[in-house]
Amino acid sequence: MAPLDLSESNITPPSTHHRSGQVLMGAGALLVAAVLAYGAMDIPSSIGYSGVGPNFLPWLVAVAMATCGGWLLWEAYSGGYRHMETPSGAEQGDWKALAWVSAGILANATLITTIGFILSCSLCYGLAVRGLRGSEGKPPGDLRQTIKDGVTGMLIAAPVFWLFTKVLAVNLPGITASGWL
Repeated sequence: MAPLDLSESNITPPSTHHRSGQVLMGAGALLVAAVLAYGAMDIPSSIGYSGVGPNFLPWLVAVAMATCGGWLLWEAYSGGYRHMETPSGAEQGDWKALAWVSAGILANATLITTIGFILSCSLCYGLAVRGLRGSEGKPPGDLRQTIKDGVTGMLIAAPVFWLFTKVLAVNLPGITASGWL
């Protein structure tokens, strides 16, 4: 892996178009923080395990998101992202890749209670990777690559499932009553 080059030759001043996008990014982060904080107000604050209530994490995420949003706005209004590299890729959005990624997310949301967390997340991973691979101009992959993506998705989803169900005692939809799948 090549070291990150932060020399002056690699830095480009942001154009007006990019600066307005940077302002929108910061404002969007602040909006998400406000929505998270609004949602956190409905979660009870009674003290739970280790003296932390169930509303602690949503508030923590809302504050972190607000901090990031404020920082992004400060960066945008004080000269733009200073060390931003010239974006790679196409000038326009790749709608086909977006469709693959969206299909993965929708399939996950639709099938999670039917086929379980691990399989639905693996399916989501496989579809999203196919779209992202296509957006880079690479072939989407043959049957072997599809199987490899599915297995990789399972290797990522299974430990997450076990962490939530076995360690944190959070119920996630499984396909067996054992709690392991």
